[in-house]
Amino acid sequence: MASPNGGDDFETSLLSFEKLDRASPDLWPEQLPGVAEFAASCKNPITNSPPKWMAELESEDIEMLKELGSLTTANLMEKVKGLQNLAYQLGLEESREMTRGKFLNILERPKK
Repeated sequence: MASPNGGDDFETSLLSFEKLDRASPDLWPEQLPGVAEFAASCKNPITNSPPKWMAELESEDIEMLKELGSLTTANLMEKVKGLQNLAYQLGLEESREMTRGKFLNILERPKK
């Protein structure tokens, strides 16, 4: 028969006083890759240097970003539709030129 205090001894024996190091990447892997780096970059004080992705932009690119950023949602959608139409027109033109090249035998491989 178990003593009335036997249950307490059993529960006490199950307790673990081991300290887990939460800094260990093996024990606590990062759930979403890159989130920790992003969070660390947000904590840094704002500096005067531009972000890495802006380093290769020219002044024309920055002006276009500012212009697109100032558009309303409707204007931005109109701009996107215009770009889609332009891409479609370029595709049609390329198709015509490829057909023209085929008829003129420009694309034919030289015979050896």
